[in-house]
This record gives sequence, structure tokens and C-alpha cells, in this order.
Amino acid sequence: MSSTLLEQTRSSHEEVERLERLIVQDLQTEPPTSKDRLVQGHRVRHMIESIMLTTEKLVETYEDKDGAREDEIAVLGGQSEAGSNAFGAFYDRLKEIREYHKKHPSGRLVDANEDYEALLKEEPVIAFSGEEGVGRYLDLHDIYNQYINSKFGERVEYSAYLDVFSQPEKIPRKLKLSRQYKKYMEALLEYLVYFFQRTEPLQDLDRILSRVETDFEEQYANGQVEGWENHSLENELIPSQHTVIDLDYYTTVEELIDVGPEKLKEALGALGLKVGGTPQQRAERLFLTKHTPLEKLEKKHFAKPLHNGKQNGDAKSLQQSENAKEIALTEAKVKKLCSLLDETIERTKQNIVKKQSLTYEEMEGEREGEEANAESESDDEDGQIYNPLNLPMGWDGKPIPYWLYKLHGLGQEFKCEICGNYSYWGRRAFERHFKEWRHQHGMRCLGIPNTKNFNEITSIEEAKELWKRIQERQGVNKWRPELEEEYEDREGNIYNKKTYSDLQRQGLI
Repeated sequence: MSSTLLEQTRSSHEEVERLERLIVQDLQTEPPTSKDRLVQGHRVRHMIESIMLTTEKLVETYEDKDGAREDEIAVLGGQSEAGSNAFGAFYDRLKEIREYHKKHPSGRLVDANEDYEALLKEEPVIAFSGEEGVGRYLDLHDIYNQYINSKFGERVEYSAYLDVFSQPEKIPRKLKLSRQYKKYMEALLEYLVYFFQRTEPLQDLDRILSRVETDFEEQYANGQVEGWENHSLENELIPSQHTVIDLDYYTTVEELIDVGPEKLKEALGALGLKVGGTPQQRAERLFLTKHTPLEKLEKKHFAKPLHNGKQNGDAKSLQQSENAKEIALTEAKVKKLCSLLDETIERTKQNIVKKQSLTYEEMEGEREGEEANAESESDDEDGQIYNPLNLPMGWDGKPIPYWLYKLHGLGQEFKCEICGNYSYWGRRAFERHFKEWRHQHGMRCLGIPNTKNFNEITSIEEAKELWKRIQERQGVNKWRPELEEEYEDREGNIYNKKTYSDLQRQGLI
């Protein structure tokens, strides 16, 4: 049915319109979780790519470079090369229709809407490592290992590396002009691009990086790129006397001899001069370059392969300059991606700091808790909270993170018999309850003062036994009012309470 070029064109237009409607329909639905948002973005991205591919085919069809479309239109109008053959074209299409219905005897045309509606239910496969947490965090461990094992890097903790990897301008420029640093930056850029494409599928990354390249070319030409202001790099890339020996510090040949024959030989070789002779001759030859440019020196001072060596040096210098520009451009792209992923980088730092205080079992539990919390975000409209681990509720009405649950030991139960077998969850709540009303009321009912001596005592029998022992220990110093309380009669005589009471009953007082 779609063997003709015009039918294929019509079908392509229909497909584009159908995909556009599906994109609008999909984007009108607000995804309940971050994972669903990611899946929706990749699904829409896939449909957009399908539209672009179909549109490219339509453009090729309308350009009609082979003239097939024009010939088909001419045949439909009865203007073929063989003359007026409109009936022949008609019967050819009729034959095609009959063959189609023989293959589909039910007579029912294939409904393409079913296939397109199924696109909304498909979940594209998005690959994330366990460390990335479904796109929530960065996984830079491989890049970090390259950094700490390199000459330009420092041996720092992974958490500290997350603070410096987005600031390549802090690395000295002389350490950047190496193949190792270039590979490191290319690997970092490749990962950030791959991560950004997975987490932000609807962003036009090619356009963003293209704009970065345009701005970089302008800034680099004006020497405004941070860390690469003096991009000529003559002092770093072109061999000169300053690379080995700075002649500005020497005023005579004798002072230059003290440098040593090996240093003099290395400096002469870097300039393409002869390296032979005594230390005196080497020093004199090198000292000539302090006030005389290399171009004006006599040829006898240069080594034999003078011109080839100079040309090779110029070519090498040019190549190094181009490499430096490539490295600077890579740095610019990395910094742009880091600014786009700023929230993810900060979230990664917090996650790493948190994980440093957890054991392996707690990290596994935390991962299960994150999965449970992710599923709880998609609860139904009745307001029921999905909480399979029975975690306590936080201030936002949602279960607290599993790592916080383990940190405070909220899975430990403490029962207090004095409080009527009431349960307290977590050590902190248990220690605090000894000063609360429920425990104080239980102690009053037992007739025992609620002092610090009875902290950590939850059993009634243990509390009574301890109170008895305290009373016995304090028995020697206990105040006995019948013997120690004093009374005075009218004549000023002093009696204890017992004697005074006896005399008063006998009527003697």
C-alpha cells in the first residue's frame, strides 16, 4: 500500500503529526517521581529523534534529485513517456491493492495508533551505575584515580577531589602541557557528556557545546581564557635559554662556568648550538646568546643539522601550541558542564560525606531505604504513605531516611515496667524518658523518690530493692525525731520528744 513515493510521503507526514500529538500528550502528564521524569524525558527524546529522521527523509523526497517524484506525478496525470497510459497505471495500483488484501484476508487495515499508543507505556533502558543512584549522583572514581596517580594531581580524598575537579585553572599551566593531562581532561569531558545526556535528555547538548566553542575562539584570540591568558606560550613551548639557564642572572663567562658542563651542554643543545668543547668554550658560546639573537649568530656556532633542526623545532612548537589550544577548549567545555550539573555535584558531595560515617550494612540499608522512598513518591491520591520498613515519620510527613534511622538506633526497643511496660524506640528517647511525667508518676506510685540513683532502672522489683538498700545504708545517719527532737517547758528545762510526751501525759508538766 505504501510502495508509491507519494503514499510514502503522505505516510511520513502522518507519522510526524502523530508523534507530535504523542509528545504533547506525554508532556501534559506530570511524572510523580524523579525516575519517572527521567523515563519520560528519554521517551520524548526518542520520539523527537524519530521526527527528525522522518523529516530528513521528507526533505530528500521533495528535493527529488533522481526525478522519481516528478515521474510518478506525471504517470498519475497520464503523461508518461509511452503516451497516455492512465488506465495502465490505474490497473497496476488496483493489482497492488488486491495483493495486499490477499495477505490480509480479514479486510481490516493495520491500525498504527495501537503501535504509537504503546510508545507511551514503554520504558527506555537507562544504564546507571550503583554509585550514580539513578542519576542523582556522579561516579567519578575512575577519573579520581587518574588524578591522584598523575604528576599534575594531588593525593587528596575523593570528597576533596569533588571540590577541585571543576576548577582546572588552579593547576599550573606548565603541568597541563602533557599527554597525561590531555587524556585525563578528555576522559572527564567524555563522562560528563555521557552523564548529562542520560540525566537531561531534552537538553540540546550539541548546541550548548557549539556555543562554548564559539565563545572560546573569541576569548582565546583575545587572550581572555582563564589560565591561558598568554596563549602564545613561547616561553613554555619553544626551547630557549630560559628553559634551562636564565642568562639574566649571569654577567660574565666565569660565572656561567660554575653552572657545570652538563647544564651548559643541555642549554646549548636546546638552542641547537654545538655542545662540544671545554667548559670555557661552552660557556662562551652560550653567553653569546645573551645579547645576540640566534638568527644573527655565525653558522660555525650551530650544530650541523641546523636548518632541519630548526624546522623540526618550529613544527613541534606549532603542534604543541595546537595541543595547548585543544586542552584549553576541553577545560572550557568541562567547566560549562560542571556549571550545568552544579546541583548534582553538590548532592554528590553531601552523599559522600554521609557515606563516610556509615558501615557497609548501613549503606545497603540506606540504598533499600532510598528505593522505598522513591516508590513512596508515587503513592495514590488517598494520601497513603508507602512505608514497608516502618520508618518513623519526619517533619515533612514522609518516612525519615534509613541512614538516619540507623544512626539514632531507632530500631532498638526499650521497655520500662515502671511506666506500665511502655516502649521507647532508640537510646536517646529511652534516656530522656526518666525525666518525663510517665516515669515520674510511676515512681511516685511506688513511693520512691525519682533521683539519679534510679536512672537506667526499669524493673519495679529492682527499684524497690535499690531503695531498700539505700535506706539501710543511710540508717546510721537517719534522723529519729522521738529521740532528737527537743522540747522546752515553762521553766526552761529541755526534753526530747519522747520524755516530754510522757511527762505531759502524767500531768507533771
